[in-house]
Amino acid sequence: MIRVQYFARYRESLGLDSEQLPWDTRFACLDDLRQVLLARGGAWDVLAERNLMCARNDELCSLAEPLQDGDQVAFFPTVTGG
Repeated sequence: MIRVQYFARYRESLGLDSEQLPWDTRFACLDDLRQVLLARGGAWDVLAERNLMCARNDELCSLAEPLQDGDQVAFFPTVTGG
């Protein structure tokens, strides 16, 4: 099982803050998971942003980060300040 959390604008666009997905061997890395989510189309296209940030088990990481069954993943937009 993979727990996926969505934050800020992503949560608002998708209409959910988290979901659990059954483990799938296609999820070799975070980008593989993101591609499966993007395939849903529509509002999920928000996850195609170039500046998307992500975390695995509460640690910031890149989309190349390997995944394992039981991981917690988070997607969130970059934060800008002023």
